[in-house]
Amino acid sequence: MKKYNVAVLGATGAVGQEFLMLIEERRFPFAELKMLASKRSAGKIIPFMGRDYTVEEATTNSFKGVDIALFAGGAASKEFAPAAVKAGAVVIDNSSTFRMDPEVPLVVPEVNPDAIKTHKGIIANPNCSTIIMVMALKPLYDIAKIKRIVVSTYQAVSGGGKEAMAELEQQVQDIVAGREVKAHILPGAKLAKHYQIAFNLIPQIDVFKDNLYTKEEMKMIDETKKIMSDDSMRITATTIRVPVYRSHAESVNVEFEREVSVEEARKALAAFDGVMVTDNPEEQEYPMPLFTSGKNDVEVGRIRKDYSIDSGLNLWICGDQIRKGAALNALQIAEYMIQNDMI
Repeated sequence: MKKYNVAVLGATGAVGQEFLMLIEERRFPFAELKMLASKRSAGKIIPFMGRDYTVEEATTNSFKGVDIALFAGGAASKEFAPAAVKAGAVVIDNSSTFRMDPEVPLVVPEVNPDAIKTHKGIIANPNCSTIIMVMALKPLYDIAKIKRIVVSTYQAVSGGGKEAMAELEQQVQDIVAGREVKAHILPGAKLAKHYQIAFNLIPQIDVFKDNLYTKEEMKMIDETKKIMSDDSMRITATTIRVPVYRSHAESVNVEFEREVSVEEARKALAAFDGVMVTDNPEEQEYPMPLFTSGKNDVEVGRIRKDYSIDSGLNLWICGDQIRKGAALNALQIAEYMIQNDMI
């Protein structure tokens, strides 16, 4: 089997570490592996598959000889993606930099794999919440066109990075010990105000736009339309940060052009690769972040008719946003390209 030279940009972060875990777990066929990060992280040693790797500072010259560049996300993508493509690599990027660029495919392999063929060196990974939602929407869309989507998300603090996870842990410890609770990270480290996340919900993820939606909410709206190739869908979103370490949850209300029964929806979802139906109300079985963390599948449950409209269903969706919502989705894109001789 042919092997490929791989670079991981952001190797020391949460998504970068998940990349490494999945490369080993899925036996991804790499020949050489280059771990890249910011100057601050350069020089760190990462043990991986029986070998110690030294993290290198990412520069525009870091991608010579690289076949596949996995970008964990962040501002570095804008600087380094063009350089990687120029060096001959295919970039699979987790940042929002290129997602809405009409020249860059936005891909969830189970949903729109054909879009990969249109790439010009860069393939964008969608927002984590978008990926989790479209995994459940696609099999339903295939049996009945979707007219409208109303989604409310309950997003884990790991979506805010390792610092947000550490802050939640520290705040819980401080509350239990009766100490003063301090907040420095959420809803965003660069924002003017910060709020306690322990035993709280924060109705802001990313910055507010002129239309009073947050950037995260608009990502879900715009990206879903692009992935599904349907600008006619009406979508509204509310995104919330919750005191959960890992795995996002979403309440999704879907209106179809025709009536879709609960049984029909369950059957379509159960048959879709990457989706698991966990929907047994009598036994109190439904998706929860506690049980979807660390798993590849997106779980769907609480499937029920919306009696307020003629053709609607309510869904409850959970998925690990670091796995399927980020690193796994990107690696699946690379695997698809390898399987179809596209690299």
